[in-house]
Amino acid sequence: MTTRLAFILFLLIAAFFVLDHYVLHLNAGVFLGRKIIELMSWIAIWR
Repeated sequence: MTTRLAFILFLLIAAFFVLDHYVLHLNAGVFLGRKIIELMSWIAIWR
């Protein structure tokens, strides 16, 4: 992955979250945060 491609991908993801916050109101950030916490609890290899 080149630096240019990584930067474009970052901009697309950031644009989606901005669009979600101001227009769509899907709470995608909250949903992903909860799913990541759930995944960390499920994996829990350090316990």
